[in-house]
Amino acid sequence: MSQRTKIKALLQLEETGFEVTVKGWVRTFRNNQFIALNDGSTNNNLQIVVALDSLDEDTLKRITTGAAISVTGEVVPSLGKGQKVEVKAKTLQILGDCDPTTYPIQPKKHSLEFLRDNAHLRFRTNTFGAVFRVRNTLAFAVHKFFNERGFVYLHTPVITASDAEGAGEMFRVTTLDAVKPPLNDEGHVDFKQDFFGKATNLTVSGQLEGELGAMALSDIYTFGPTFRAENSNTTRHLAEFWMIEPEMAFCDLTENMDTAEALLKYVIAYALEHNAEDIEFLTQRLLEEEKQKPQQDRSELNLLEKLQFCLGNDFVRLTYTEAIDILKDSSHNKKKKFQYLIEGWGTDLQSEHERYLVEKHFKKPVILTDYPKEIKAFYMRQNEDGKTVRAMDILFPGIGEIVGGSQREERLDKLEQRMNEMGIPTEELWWYLDTRRFGACEHAGFGLGFERLVLFVTGMGNIRDVIPFPRAPKTAEF
Repeated sequence: MSQRTKIKALLQLEETGFEVTVKGWVRTFRNNQFIALNDGSTNNNLQIVVALDSLDEDTLKRITTGAAISVTGEVVPSLGKGQKVEVKAKTLQILGDCDPTTYPIQPKKHSLEFLRDNAHLRFRTNTFGAVFRVRNTLAFAVHKFFNERGFVYLHTPVITASDAEGAGEMFRVTTLDAVKPPLNDEGHVDFKQDFFGKATNLTVSGQLEGELGAMALSDIYTFGPTFRAENSNTTRHLAEFWMIEPEMAFCDLTENMDTAEALLKYVIAYALEHNAEDIEFLTQRLLEEEKQKPQQDRSELNLLEKLQFCLGNDFVRLTYTEAIDILKDSSHNKKKKFQYLIEGWGTDLQSEHERYLVEKHFKKPVILTDYPKEIKAFYMRQNEDGKTVRAMDILFPGIGEIVGGSQREERLDKLEQRMNEMGIPTEELWWYLDTRRFGACEHAGFGLGFERLVLFVTGMGNIRDVIPFPRAPKTAEF
């Protein structure tokens, strides 16, 4: 068999006594005889056994950690522990040398900070091999979930002239001279001379365009990059991240919550089934990390238990008002253990409050609904009380908010009134308002930050460790 076989497939085989070709990168080379080879298909290495004196001195010196090699040999039963088979090398070829004096990823424990500085090579470690295989599986599962339910995958624009969130923290896209841009008669930048003839920026959300698709195709979803120019150097924020945003026509808030809960459970279950080895490795990694913490700071559940906990429980659903009452009356609030104390209704909940509800009070994932309209976006459907909107956030252990969504305001007069109250120019969003003029209907949708999902499923502590090439303030390497 001359065709390359992946190591994961080879290690799953029971039979021996046939010839195989494997290619990968050397993890370790012991006693001039035993090579641990890895090709990224699994965290498990394949042992290559080289007969003593079968290779010349020059080739032996080139078999270093990180070197790329090709080996053809016979698959034989392994005498070593932890593996059923190994390969007895007949021919070995060096495909790419790796200088051991300068190669950063040596076979020893590296800090995550060190690996972040070497993000171009960190895929070669067990931790990041596992993380990015899980990320791949979750992405595939997202598409599978929506495809099985008849959703249309819609590509919404990366460059847009609208600000879906009304936040204003956007990256400008322009071809104008940055130092001396052309000015109009009022002394402002003349964007009419820009490439698109108006001010444009990188998208913060595909939602508004997604709604246009849902008003004809019924059920659509987007899954693409979004950008926020927030100067946030935290373990939870990125300047570039991926969002999953379904929009569903003829759908109310209850159906929206049902879909979001079903999606989360589906993709977690899919990862548990298809990445069992990786999740077991990440679970053990996290247990080792937890040992360094004081007892009171350790998680009650390990990673695997946390994932099964989300699958095995219906998510608790309650209103924002009910949540405020619980938080205000909690011993945590009364003893001033919250950094941001809950004074009363109208408070914008922080991650510490969301995690308290999930991890301490209910001990289940939580969906909060019906938030005050003042702390939510203009497009959310207003409730009859005039104070709240049909919003919903899903809260997860260790993460806080993982999904944010709402039933959208389909009534033109109510939508225009809210936009005017919030200072959002209706003339710029004429195309969005047209969906309320021409065949409006009840509809809803939500946004799931993909990196937060990967963070939850892998148990990693920093969002920069679950995206291949993180973009953050003063960080745009690789």
